[in-house]
Amino acid sequence: MRKFWIVAGQTYLRQVKSWSFVMLVLMPFIFAGVGFGIGYIGANSGSDHDKIAVISSEDSLREQYIRQNKDDVNKVYTSETAASKALKGDKIAGYLVLSTSATKIKAEYYGNDDISGDMKSHVNLYLNQVQQGLNVKNSQMTGTQLATLQNKYSFDQHIKKDTGKSNTAKQISFWILVVMVYMILISYSTITAQEIASEKGTKIMEIIFSSTSAVKYFIGKITGVMLVILTQILVYIIGGKLGLMYAQQASATKDFMHQYGSLVNDIVHNLLNVNLLFLLLGVVMYTILAALSGALVSKAEDASKAAQPSIMLSILAFFATFPFQNNVDAVFVKVCSYVPFLSSYFMPMRIINNNASPVEVMISLVILIATIILSSYYIGKMYKGLMLQTDSGGFISSLKAGIRYK
Repeated sequence: MRKFWIVAGQTYLRQVKSWSFVMLVLMPFIFAGVGFGIGYIGANSGSDHDKIAVISSEDSLREQYIRQNKDDVNKVYTSETAASKALKGDKIAGYLVLSTSATKIKAEYYGNDDISGDMKSHVNLYLNQVQQGLNVKNSQMTGTQLATLQNKYSFDQHIKKDTGKSNTAKQISFWILVVMVYMILISYSTITAQEIASEKGTKIMEIIFSSTSAVKYFIGKITGVMLVILTQILVYIIGGKLGLMYAQQASATKDFMHQYGSLVNDIVHNLLNVNLLFLLLGVVMYTILAALSGALVSKAEDASKAAQPSIMLSILAFFATFPFQNNVDAVFVKVCSYVPFLSSYFMPMRIINNNASPVEVMISLVILIATIILSSYYIGKMYKGLMLQTDSGGFISSLKAGIRYK
């Protein structure tokens, strides 16, 4: 076992120390950060142009409106003359002039375009509140009558589990998961195939095989790659958790998180369950195929071609899920959810849509794990024969030679 863990450890350290791994892990966070930054800068750069000025000879009216709608108001302009100049210079979207008489509040809006729907709703809400106060004052009602007017209506919501928001969470979860599986396995299929192909026919392999078995060496390399994949997934989980915590506190995103918090929680729940295990095992399955392809190339110079079989199969599985996003009851989906190279795409889709029982999930997992173990052992048995041969007979002849060697 010592030699096995030496191979696994060296494979792991070689991968995590490479710049390609660092960029692979950081790229989603970089894209998310850049996207958030651009959106934040764009929103802030245009915020003053979208705001209005509020003008009133009565300071209490202006201050009350600003308190209720501070995000809508540019407080710099306090006179109608200054606001008019700012409007001409396109520094504000418009300005609102408030005034009151003994019985009525009046508002006049000046702008180059119609007032936005949200802002108009805020103005109407404010005017209704002030006008109601004037009406109550002028009505000279008793305390009991005023208390009666304060009675509020009751409004309750009874939401079924499978609502439109739930369906949205399922769709988003599905796309995040399949894209993660697709991107991660393509990356590691290419890395693994090229690494093994580069060792093809070298003297170092003869030395290695003289000190340890080919099975132990091959499974050690696969274990090392699996640990690298697990490290990347853990980084994503920790980074995602910290990102959500920041989004709940940041002024730019806390309103969004408050409004769509339940949707975000549903998406996270759909990702951080057994689907994560299918993601990991699916990538390992494709990595084993990529390793076999790397060992089958004629010479190290063909390393760039080594990952093609694994990548093509993953592309086929990726696109095969598209027609069945809203038809998870199809027989094709149920069958594919048990096929090792396809189950990492189809079974999570069934789990997200509550279409698979715990027994079905367990059967699919057992099949996938058994396939990984058996295929690793079988390929390991013929790995020495594949790696030491240098003839250029092509994939088929190399595979036949490896099987004969086993």
